[in-house]
Amino acid sequence: MKKYFFLFLVIASCASVQNIDSEKAQITTTLDNWHKAAANADYTSYFDAMTENSIFIGTDATENWNKEAFQKFAKPFFDKGKAWNFTALERNIYFSKDGKTAWFDELLNTQMKICRGSGVLTKENGSWKISHYVLSMTIPNDTTDAVIKIKAPIEDALISKLKK
Repeated sequence: MKKYFFLFLVIASCASVQNIDSEKAQITTTLDNWHKAAANADYTSYFDAMTENSIFIGTDATENWNKEAFQKFAKPFFDKGKAWNFTALERNIYFSKDGKTAWFDELLNTQMKICRGSGVLTKENGSWKISHYVLSMTIPNDTTDAVIKIKAPIEDALISKLKK
């Protein structure tokens, strides 16, 4: 009896690993296709990959958009036939215990050089959709002081405004 129970555990654990690998592959495809849609200025495919209540947080401190606001911001870029071109250099994907939510971080090759993306996907009707995305520019530690000097006047004003 113990042999059968052990065999069951081994089979169940293998199936679980295969399922996680399959889900990671689906998420990788979703994110890669989302980035390609932007590169190809495919507005419909890009925004169809996002949930209706999704949030996009850009690199500027003022860029915190719901889907509708992000669509309005992005439309002129897509209409010109050139939005942005991000390709993943590295990506890590994690899952909730119930398997309905995934979160990730990725390093991206972009026109801004290396950026970091991170976000949350939820499974809707059998497909993974982007619920939350954060894009950040990376700053090499050795250049932090120089970057702070450049952005300080702009962000000091924004800090004062936000404190009020």
